[in-house]
Amino acid sequence: MKKYTNTGSKDTRSGFGAGMTELGQKNENVVALCADLIGSLKFDEFKKNHPERFFQIGIAEANMIGIAAGLTIGGKIPFTGTFANFSTGRVYDQIRQSVAYSDKNVKICASHAGLTLGEDGATHQILEDIGLMKMLPGMTVINTCDYNQTKAATLALADHHGPAYLRFGRPVVPNFTPADEPFVIGKAILLNEGTDVTIVATGHLVWEALIAAEALEAKGISAEVINIHTIKPLDDEAILKSVAKTGCIVTAEEHNILGGLGESVARVLALHNPKPQEFVAVNDSFGESGTPEQLMEKYKLNHQAIEQAVERVIKRK
Repeated sequence: MKKYTNTGSKDTRSGFGAGMTELGQKNENVVALCADLIGSLKFDEFKKNHPERFFQIGIAEANMIGIAAGLTIGGKIPFTGTFANFSTGRVYDQIRQSVAYSDKNVKICASHAGLTLGEDGATHQILEDIGLMKMLPGMTVINTCDYNQTKAATLALADHHGPAYLRFGRPVVPNFTPADEPFVIGKAILLNEGTDVTIVATGHLVWEALIAAEALEAKGISAEVINIHTIKPLDDEAILKSVAKTGCIVTAEEHNILGGLGESVARVLALHNPKPQEFVAVNDSFGESGTPEQLMEKYKLNHQAIEQAVERVIKRK
């Protein structure tokens, strides 16, 4: 199988910060709004270089979404930034009414998503945000896997017209996608070709899927690995093409099993080509406090869990 190299572990939120820094230089219509988390969202350079285009809203996330929606009327491209829990759950009414329903060109950027937020615990570890956002008509939903991809997604969103949700994380994770790889919204990336099973992963689980594929190869199982960075619109064609070849699929995500990538994939299969599917996801529960590594192991969101899911689904072919 194709080998991928970690070129130096970084946090995905720093990829967002790097993207915002570059956008600040390239596009004068890009503005940034933050809810009292400049350092956590890596807005420091953007604020320093473009103070007139940076708005510190404070701990008033609903106001931030409303202001962002208003700024679009004048042709600005607002990127809002706070933790994923506050970016979605706390302000869902404002997003639905002022952004999605009104079709405003707001980019809702959310850090510290999922269990890997770690020690802050269940109140901050939102695991239902992808479901919340993908159900909104017209909302693009992106969940990136590493620093390079997060930076590329940030840049791409400035050229994409319409409401969008960009999800990334707090922990340092392997950086393995090419720095110059084009980011095409709605297009999956085939990382490894295989014939026995399809593994479709998103976010932090993409690297775990690659590790699993390598271990499975040693057992004589050929796994096709697909990086789904865009949950909505989903690349139905890439999924169906792969499953037509392999005959079964495993989905892997750092999200509730309800409402996430897995359910979106299951819908595609049910409509076009029903095949056995196993889910690697949080099994309808809240998180808890712990290190990212401890939590990913306890909630079975690692390469070992993906390997076990592959072995189960192959038996169902």
